[in-house]
Parts: sequence; C-alpha cells; structure tokens
Amino acid sequence: MKPEINILTFPQPGSAGAVAKMFEDAGWDGLYMADTQNLAADVHVSLALAAASTDRMTLATGVTNPVTRHPAVTASSIAAVHAASRGRAVLGIGRGDSSLGYLGRKPAKVADFEAYVTRVRGYLHGEEVDLGDATSRNMWIAEQDLPPVPIDIAATGPKVTAIAARLADRVTFAVGADPARLRDAITLVRKEREAAGLDPSSISVGAYVNAVAHPDADVARELARGSTATFAHFSGMDGAPTASSSDAAVYESLGADYDMAGHASAGSAHAAALPDEFIDRFAVAGSSEHCVERLSELIEAGADRLVLVPGSRDADRNELVASMARLASDVLPELR
Repeated sequence: MKPEINILTFPQPGSAGAVAKMFEDAGWDGLYMADTQNLAADVHVSLALAAASTDRMTLATGVTNPVTRHPAVTASSIAAVHAASRGRAVLGIGRGDSSLGYLGRKPAKVADFEAYVTRVRGYLHGEEVDLGDATSRNMWIAEQDLPPVPIDIAATGPKVTAIAARLADRVTFAVGADPARLRDAITLVRKEREAAGLDPSSISVGAYVNAVAHPDADVARELARGSTATFAHFSGMDGAPTASSSDAAVYESLGADYDMAGHASAGSAHAAALPDEFIDRFAVAGSSEHCVERLSELIEAGADRLVLVPGSRDADRNELVASMARLASDVLPELR
C-alpha cells in the first residue's frame, strides 16, 4: 500500500476552501489544520469549508486538545465535518500546546487526556457516555450511516503512546525524522496494543515531520527552524522520553526555555539557539533529492503516512510556497 502524504497548515480566515483545493489539486492525500484559536481561524469551520471545496482529501485536526471544548462539542464538530465531506474527517488530538499556552494553561494531565479521549470516542460511536454526574449520548451522530470518525492521537512519550494503543484508530508520532526513534515508537505502540487485547496491526501509524525543500541547504534549514523547535520541544516536556544522548541537552533546553510567544517562529530565542546539526537530524531540510531520501527512510521504518510541516510561522511566504511546490512536484511522486 502506498503511504499517505499529508500537509499541515494554520487555518487562514476566508481562504480555507481555496487553500484546500490548491493542496488537493497539487496531489496531497490529506490536509491537517492546526487548532490554535489565538493564532489561527477556527479549525472546524475551516475544515468544513475545505470539505465543500475538495473531493478526496483526508481532512484532519492537527491537533485539537482536551481542554478548550467539552468532549460532546468536539465529537459533534468533527462529525459535522465528517458528514460534510462524506466520510473524510479525522480527529487528530493531543494533550495541547499553543491552544492552551496562549490561555496560560499547561498540557492536560495524562489521566485527564485518557478520560477525554474515552468520552469523545463514545460519542463518535453513538454510545452512552459516562460524564461522572450524568450520562450523555449524541443522538444525531448515532443516526448517521457513516463509519465513526477515526481518532488519531499525536504522541511523543510512552504514556500517551499507550493511550493511543488502547483508544485510537491511528497514532501519529512527533519524534522527528530519526528512523530509529520512529521505529522504536512503532514497536512500542504495537506492543501496547497487543497487551490491551487488540490486534497490533489494526492501528495505523504515522509521523509528523518538519520538511522544507530548497536547493540551498542553509536556506532550507532556516525556513524550518521555528517549526522544528515547536515539534522538538515536545521531547523536552515533563515525562517525555529521552532521545539520543547527543540531543538530550537540546530537548532539555527546549523544555525549559520554550517561549510560547514565539511559537513556531524562527525569530524566537529558543529557535535561534538550535544547533544546525540538530535541525539536520530532527527535520528534513534540503534539496528535493535529500527530502526524498530522508522521508523514504521513515516510510521504510514503518510509517503508513507522513504529515509534513512545511516551515516556520514567520518564514518568507514566497519561499514557503516555493518549497511546498517542490515537495508536491518533486518529492510526492517519488515517495509513492
């Protein structure tokens, strides 16, 4: 089976439909939209507009969180996108990052995250959901003839990976572009799924990868710097797994010094401090041929899909558009 190659973007007010059609016409398999209410337009409204403008692409939250919406609201919102797109929606969810940081909140505790996902899953499957002091069921979702919206958990550490193994249909790892690290994560989720009494092969696995295609490796690295810092800082959070010893200090520094005001921006102090060698390992930044080689290694490591993160929030727009065009024209056909 050929891998799915998806792209992640921030929803832009008024242009979500046109952007989605552009990506579909360029050959991408799916569009993941960030849920970060202080930095971008509403994700579910944007996905609904994308649904009306496209015919085949997967449409996913990349990712929502368990704090800013009641689980019944999250389920109803993504199910509405599912209905509008005739079954193409995916609920990408994690513990929360910028969506909570800009509200002065920290990522949800692991136990709270598991309880939330359990309830959302119940709603999406048309079941009675135990809310502690009441039971609840989404009646309109239960009456739909579409299959339930797949749940795709974004995971870095072993605890969230174990939750994904028990509750998710998909897991997408945020562990960078190191094939060995991705392979270890895939092994763990399949082991945990088997321990839960489920078929270990029945969960789809993917990877978020910072990817920029530019003939000048230095330019590519700078375009990817801010978004690389964002995804790398997940490995520096409390309880995150240790990575290779050569990068442990970088992850620790990002975990301690990440400045949410500079989220996904190359101009932030935490991004500027990243060693070039680290960006070369954690991200995929360079010529189209380099991107094909590095991304192919992740597919060979067992990824069913890749979600490419195309560059920093403050990067030059023209350069980012050119990079995405190279990824679509030069890289996607080779990966397939």
